[in-house]
Amino acid sequence: MNHRHFLKPHALSKITALLLACSCHAWADNNWSYHQNSDSLTNQTYSFAQSPLPRPGLYDDMMLEIICQENKLKAIIEAEDLITSQGNSFNVEYQIDKKTPVNIQMKTFADSKRKGYTEEFSVRLAEDLLTGQSVLLRINTMLRTVLTISIPLDNAVEPIKKVFADCGLSFSDKNNNKPNYSLSDFEQDFGKLSLEQQKEVLNDIKKVMPTIK
Repeated sequence: MNHRHFLKPHALSKITALLLACSCHAWADNNWSYHQNSDSLTNQTYSFAQSPLPRPGLYDDMMLEIICQENKLKAIIEAEDLITSQGNSFNVEYQIDKKTPVNIQMKTFADSKRKGYTEEFSVRLAEDLLTGQSVLLRINTMLRTVLTISIPLDNAVEPIKKVFADCGLSFSDKNNNKPNYSLSDFEQDFGKLSLEQQKEVLNDIKKVMPTIK
């Protein structure tokens, strides 16, 4: 006589819940998160805002972090694939929504070919992340391949602001937290005007320019 073993209902429900939790975390987690860790070498605490887990199959596996360590702000990109040799500079292009792409330079860590950082452009990048709904990142690797990922930004505000506060930095709250009107915004709006309207705008700008010293 064959004996069949069945899971009890409460055990089955626990396993189902666990599988659903893992699936949601791996496939549908669009939330940025804030973390605090301790450096094992210096015993100093550092904090960072981390982008969501990449969804498999759509883009390359990369993550973006805004980190405050030793009162210095850094932007860090980590990829699963090779970027360039250790300690070498590489170009990163990021595009917020449909705005004009921005090119910045990063540098791989001395012990990694897949992880790079920037201090110089960290503030600008972090502030730009708060002005849109998504950011598209592109990295040209030493193998002449292009690594690409699109990261949602809907939940990035609070984690990044916490990291800024940890570094003694703050964002401007002008215009009810709306981003400043940038040159790229002007160029997009200007292109939507008729020729007559463009002429009027240029004439107005021309009148203002002599007053600027």
